Amino acid sequence: MTFVSHQEWGQAPGIGPVDLWVLNSSDVQMEVLTLGAIIRSLSCRGNDGQMKDIVLGYDDLDGYVLDKRYHGAVVGRVANRIARGCFTLEGKEYQLDINNEPNSLHGGLKGFNKAIWLASAVEGGVKLSLNSPDGDQGFPGAVQVSVCYTLQGGTVTAEYNAQCTKTTPINLTNHSYFNLAGQGAADIYDHKVFINAQNYLPVDETAIPTGEIRAVDGTPFDLKSQVEIGSQLKKIAGPGFDHNFCLSAPADDWTERFAARVFHPASGRVMEVFTSQPGVQFYTANFLDGSIKGKMGARYGKHSAFCLETQNWPDAVNQNTFPDCLLHPGDVYHHITRYVFSTV
Repeated sequence: MTFVSHQEWGQAPGIGPVDLWVLNSSDVQMEVLTLGAIIRSLSCRGNDGQMKDIVLGYDDLDGYVLDKRYHGAVVGRVANRIARGCFTLEGKEYQLDINNEPNSLHGGLKGFNKAIWLASAVEGGVKLSLNSPDGDQGFPGAVQVSVCYTLQGGTVTAEYNAQCTKTTPINLTNHSYFNLAGQGAADIYDHKVFINAQNYLPVDETAIPTGEIRAVDGTPFDLKSQVEIGSQLKKIAGPGFDHNFCLSAPADDWTERFAARVFHPASGRVMEVFTSQPGVQFYTANFLDGSIKGKMGARYGKHSAFCLETQNWPDAVNQNTFPDCLLHPGDVYHHITRYVFSTV
């Protein structure tokens, strides 16, 4: 059984009141904010029986209001990068905010992560809804979006839905930073990762996919056998992993698939990810630099966490060979991601 409660958590200046929702099962405790549909904390047991919070974040609301790293938030209208912040749709060119020079990232300067979502209780969880008006951050059409977080035992499910008034690109994901040793641990080098992908997307110098779909075999991106993150990072050119792994081909049917597994040997914690999305962005917190003061005074440095952002392939609106990211009036955008937590 999951117990659900909520309370007001604070006032976001110029935005409004923010509520904190708490989901409790026998295995997991999860906190969710109505600001950005943020997963503020997620606590689960290690093999010593002790509960630890494994999600990076902040002690107070100000931290989330000022945050520029998308800690725990639902990002959109389009997660990840759009090249040069522009695309052409139905003969019209759209220009978005450039907030990750020279590209647009995670919805723009004021994406879904900075909005107050309307919350309501559902069985075993909370449903958060948001209306994104026509022209929001430069995107066409009004979009009604919802994410439903539910908790059952050790499984957290995030179910995304959206409908629109005009054809628009959409790509929703949660941007939680995880460290299975507990938030505040120095790094993730001793974690072991498995990603169930035969291919990945090489990127250019601005982190935009080149258009090539490359086999992982014989590359540092071959994570089909469980590998230690620290040793694998030494093989990567650049600051670390920030790449899309292809979970399905562009023409494949919608279905829920096993995507990834991360294991922390010292604590015995295991995190498995299942999703209906065609890709997962594996990111090793390359741009955290110790300047952020997180929960309990922790300083979050480079490689202090990992993200597994289940989503469509980056820049799909500009790349015809990638899975379709367009939502049309009368259609329903629907995706599911499950996070299963256990110990060994």
